[in-house]
Amino acid sequence: MTENPRRQFLKSAGVALGASLAFAVPGHSSSTERNSSSLQVWSCGGLAEAMMPANAKFTEKNGSDIAYTGAFAGALGKSLLTGGAQTEVFAPRVLELAQKLKAQGKMLHYTPLCYTRYVMITPKGNPAGIETIEDINKPGIKPVIIPDASPPGGLASMVILKKAGVQEAAIKNAVSKGDCVQTSVPDIISGKGDVAVVEYRLTQLPQFKGKVEIIDISEKHYPPAPIPFTIGLMKWAKDRELAEEYIKFILSDAGQQFFQMAGFIPAGSEEGKRLTAKYGVKDV
Repeated sequence: MTENPRRQFLKSAGVALGASLAFAVPGHSSSTERNSSSLQVWSCGGLAEAMMPANAKFTEKNGSDIAYTGAFAGALGKSLLTGGAQTEVFAPRVLELAQKLKAQGKMLHYTPLCYTRYVMITPKGNPAGIETIEDINKPGIKPVIIPDASPPGGLASMVILKKAGVQEAAIKNAVSKGDCVQTSVPDIISGKGDVAVVEYRLTQLPQFKGKVEIIDISEKHYPPAPIPFTIGLMKWAKDRELAEEYIKFILSDAGQQFFQMAGFIPAGSEEGKRLTAKYGVKDV
């Protein structure tokens, strides 16, 4: 299995992100090789499983190369807000980041892209009989938690546990306390742990799909910040027409299908429209 694009990017980039930084998808041009038919696209690393096939489809249709970076949105955002970095299209997580970039004049406009949701996962057959998140409080339940994972993977799951009134029990009875969401899922698959809170998108990764039971979590327990993803045009776009064409494709039915297949809720779906209204995701 290839290394997680977010971790690969952060290893090569370090803490400070510069204007020349890019993670190029194999077979695509890097940012230093850009010409009028190439486009630099950055996104939250969690979107990589959708963005990479979508980018490949756009290249197939359009002939333009995509120099793609998928990494922790906070690090990318900081580099754009204060570090002097540049990109042409950016798909961040957390609406506030898009709003800050727009306020600084660095993002010209943005639009809803997709939404994530959180679920509980258990081993196949659900041997502990988990039905609701409140069951984590029951004696003998062995949770898997990820308190040290990079936000929002770790923080969001802990907030959900706290809002559901089960965080104390989850911490006390945890059989695993990881620092990476993806490396913690195998503890559920193997039966080491009874239950974990994760993003639904993780259950759709090839290495995990069909290997766990999935139980919904009430939306009332969700922390709002990590739910929306947006996509926006940056002021540094050298070919604005190409950048707009790319964004239009990503938001089209053909582009959005990759996000649905990766476990996201497309912004253009009926559920996506409901969430757009709920979270107030609009360019102002």
